[in-house]
Amino acid sequence: MNPYIGITDFTDFGQVQEMSQVFATHQPKGSSRVLHVGVMMSYKTLNSIPSKWQNAFPSKERIASIFSSDEGYNCLHYADYDNNPDLWKNIATAISFGGTDIHALQLDMIWPDPGEVAHGVHTSRKQIEVILQIGKNALEEVNNDPQRVVERLGDYEGVIHRVLLDKSMGKGLGMDANGLIPFAQAIKESFPTLGIGAAGGLGPETIQLVAPLVTAFPDLSIDAQGRLRPSGNAIDPIDWSMAGNYLIKAQELFQ
Repeated sequence: MNPYIGITDFTDFGQVQEMSQVFATHQPKGSSRVLHVGVMMSYKTLNSIPSKWQNAFPSKERIASIFSSDEGYNCLHYADYDNNPDLWKNIATAISFGGTDIHALQLDMIWPDPGEVAHGVHTSRKQIEVILQIGKNALEEVNNDPQRVVERLGDYEGVIHRVLLDKSMGKGLGMDANGLIPFAQAIKESFPTLGIGAAGGLGPETIQLVAPLVTAFPDLSIDAQGRLRPSGNAIDPIDWSMAGNYLIKAQELFQ
């Protein structure tokens, strides 16, 4: 399970090709890191319900074309913070729109039912990894206690493969890496095979925010979203020049 450098909010395959070229050109020799190609979907966009995100996210029918090769680690981010019913059915359907080249599903949710998650992935009949986002609301639900996070993660053993510590949740809020270290340490000690990632306000001008976590966990994965556009607003399109600079600086940081 290779660590990744992520960009979330790809909307067409041309962007994937461009960023894959930047990533490969600047990848340090011997590095096992992969480019995380993140595409967003929500409960509403999956079920064709009007949403403020409907113009920011690609249509569900286009997602497979974005994941149309093994140029990166193709990850569908499924967002549902309202815990809507029929989770397993929605997960299975969401995965189906990823096509044949989907590699992972990230659950942007607040402690979803692990049985429903497992059932949905099994029903999809695809061998994919599952990433659980542990965001601001999820942490508040366990009183921001690393040990309680570990206790909750025990319910997901055999269901998830990675976690993403993300208090920003796409809003571009700056990461407090030192504050995340106790959570990453507790997770690593209790679940040594679980991949750990972090996100929160990372971009070409803020990549150093994650440096303390990288020092403590050299195999850390990272993801960026909100700070890859001048406005910092995830509804606006990514500035792909900014995204390319972020990839270059991230490669340098991990080197």
